[in-house]
Amino acid sequence: MTVQRLTLLGSTGSIGTSTLDVVARHPQRFEVFALTAHRQWERLLEQVRRFHPRFAVLTEAGAAEQLAEAVRREGLPTQVRQGESALAEVASAREVDSVLAAIVGAAGLKPALAAARAGKRLLLANKESLVMSGALFMQAVQAGGARLLPIDSEHNAVFQCLPNDGGSLARRGVRRILLTASGGPFRTRSVESLEEVTPAEACAHPNWVMGPKISVDSATMMNKGLEVIEAHWLFGASPEQIEVVIHPQSVIHSLVEYVDGSVLAQLCNPDMRTPIAHALAWPERIESGVTPLDLVRIGRLDFEAPDPVRFPCLRLAFEALRAGGTAPAILNAANEVAVEAFLAGRLRFRGIPTLIEAVLESVAVTAADSLEAVLAADACARSRAAELLREAP
Repeated sequence: MTVQRLTLLGSTGSIGTSTLDVVARHPQRFEVFALTAHRQWERLLEQVRRFHPRFAVLTEAGAAEQLAEAVRREGLPTQVRQGESALAEVASAREVDSVLAAIVGAAGLKPALAAARAGKRLLLANKESLVMSGALFMQAVQAGGARLLPIDSEHNAVFQCLPNDGGSLARRGVRRILLTASGGPFRTRSVESLEEVTPAEACAHPNWVMGPKISVDSATMMNKGLEVIEAHWLFGASPEQIEVVIHPQSVIHSLVEYVDGSVLAQLCNPDMRTPIAHALAWPERIESGVTPLDLVRIGRLDFEAPDPVRFPCLRLAFEALRAGGTAPAILNAANEVAVEAFLAGRLRFRGIPTLIEAVLESVAVTAADSLEAVLAADACARSRAAELLREAP
């Protein structure tokens, strides 16, 4: 069995720790080449002690210094690097076979692009890479000869339900893709009461254990909106071929409807180790540590349409996808600023979509024909969002 050398971008987050749990179950299959994080050096040190990667990278300089000192003191063989350029280096290193991109937000774009250009087996959990630079990213995958495998549970489910022969959705006989959403913690709460939602309430997801940013995105359903844009690029689906359906149990992770009336669905317990294990071993299957699905215990599977009044972020994402160009990058940047402000207590929960819509209306959309254009749109949207926050009463 050939050992797969892995760089894990974002190893201290929920996806990263789940990935390392799967990797630890199969030491004969996987070797950790590099682990990266932003500033959580103590958690990264624990991972370095256990997996002995060749490199550990932190983007925050002070955290990197503290990790380097701890590594020297303990005599660990890992080399500590710092900065964005180091992320790209460990993502594109010649020795690396696979890169799992799990950095949250726009910060994950450059290292994921580096892995794509280097022709790696790229396991993508950073949806923002495709949201911001969809066409450019897919061109990099093709030009570099990379193999792109989705980690998001919804897109991994779609991938599992599609034939492996490639080609367009029409050639595969696909009518539409249905992305499921739990509805988050406020699915049944009155819309009026959402004005008083606290960050702790927004982060209390009923089914999944996630970081604060993604938890808030799930509560607003912006996470699903970003996934709609990601599905467009991953599978070549038009906006009209993508539908979102609320499924509170989070057992069916997505569905694919075919022109003959067949609908294929992928089911499993809400545990990210399932899609991670699938992508790590694809086209084989390996044990993930996930509890087997007990449909008798679950008893029922419910579905409902998303409420556009409760979840305006979903509408904004579809509008950005249809607008094209840099509109999705603007959407994503405005959302990141809004969520950060909400978590810091500077913006009310219902102010998140209001701020995003205001940014979309005031920042010009241009062609997303270069990385520089995408990053310029991202910076402009962040600046405008910050300005609107300062102006707010």
